[in-house]
Amino acid sequence: RITGILGADADVVITHAERAPAGFDARFSAVWRRYEYRVADASAERDPLARRRTAVRPKHLDERAMDAAAASLVGLHDFAAFCRPREGATTIRTLQSYRWTRASDGVLVATLQADAFCHSMVRALVGACVAVGEGRLDEDEPEALLRAAERTSAFTVMPAKGLVLTEVGYPDDAELEARAAQTRRRRELHAEGVVG
Repeated sequence: RITGILGADADVVITHAERAPAGFDARFSAVWRRYEYRVADASAERDPLARRRTAVRPKHLDERAMDAAAASLVGLHDFAAFCRPREGATTIRTLQSYRWTRASDGVLVATLQADAFCHSMVRALVGACVAVGEGRLDEDEPEALLRAAERTSAFTVMPAKGLVLTEVGYPDDAELEARAAQTRRRRELHAEGVVG
C-alpha cells in the first residue's frame, strides 16, 4: 500500500516493513552512514540511463590525486569547511572512510562513510576532490582547508544528482536507545579527542 501511495515512478519502493524495536530512531540510532557519488568525466562512457544519478564533468579527472586528497580527510575532525552552517549544530564528525575508484564503465565513484554527515558535507567533500582531479586545487589543499575550519569558496559543492545513500548501520537492538541519546549530545573537539 505504501508503495502504491508513493506512485509507480517513485525513487523509493517499500519491499518489507516491520515494527521497529524499542528505542529505535532512524536518524539518531545510526552508528554510520555510507554514500556513493558518481562522476562521469571525459574518460567515462556516457550512459543516458544513468544520467539522473551521475554528475558529469567535461575534463579528464586524476583519480589517483582525488583518492590521495580524500584519504587525507579521514578521521575525527571539525568539518566546518565542508558543511553548511546551522545554528546550534556541531560540525565535528568522524569520517571513517573516503575512497575514489573508477568503475568498469570509466565512471569515478566516491564512497564515503561517517558516523554522521553535516548538511551538504558529502557534496562539498566530493567537490573539493573533483577540484583536485581537475588540477584547480593541489592534492594537499583539501586537508589545509579542513584545518582552517571555516567555509570557503575554493571549490564548488557538487550537485545532488550524483549522490546516493547506499547503507546505514545500526547497533544491536538493545543499544539503540543509548546510541540515540549519545548522538543527540553536542560534540566538541579538544586536543585530547572528542567530548560529548
